[in-house]
Amino acid sequence: MIYDLEYNSERSKLFIPEYGRHIQKMVEHAISLEDDKERNEVAKSIIAVMGNLNPHLRDVPDFQHKLWDQLFIISDFKLDVDSPYPKPSREKLQEHPSPLEYPQNFPKYRFYGNNIKRMIDAALEWEDGDLKDALVFNIANHMKKCYLNWNRDTVDDKAIFEHLYELSDGQINLKAKEEDLTEASDLIKGSNSKRYSKTSTSKPTNKKNHRNRSTRKRY
Repeated sequence: MIYDLEYNSERSKLFIPEYGRHIQKMVEHAISLEDDKERNEVAKSIIAVMGNLNPHLRDVPDFQHKLWDQLFIISDFKLDVDSPYPKPSREKLQEHPSPLEYPQNFPKYRFYGNNIKRMIDAALEWEDGDLKDALVFNIANHMKKCYLNWNRDTVDDKAIFEHLYELSDGQINLKAKEEDLTEASDLIKGSNSKRYSKTSTSKPTNKKNHRNRSTRKRY
């Protein structure tokens, strides 16, 4: 009995540890079989056992295809059986995925965010009129609000107009307009009221009910 003990250092590598050592040994036994017919039957039995180990994945598309691919991976691509699906290759498995393109934006005024630039570009596509003027002033007010989140001390409308003129490449100029933006106190007050609306409306009540218990109905 002592000579039958196995140490992990002497065992073969588990290519998919989630299936455990027993599935690994079953695959190794299938590889050692010389009869093609028997080897194919054993492979199908192993696929059935692997499917029973993952019953929650039976509704996943191409479930059987994934099981056959995992069977070849566990065998280190040494198993020679007739698969109903194309046999995967070691090169395809070890192939590195192509890097994803991540948009790199480096705005000059980071406290405005990237959405402000998109809003300005969208406003430039609008036709001149009252709707465009209203949109431009809303963008300017939003810029002022973002500026106040970064600097709560003070903000001048002229600075917002300068930044808007620069971000629009000189196509939006509010410097000559007589209208002013919303006051900074109103913008801060509006943001704080939205942020703390739940806590302000739901006040805890610690009042006790001092009614006479004798007046209650008893059933």
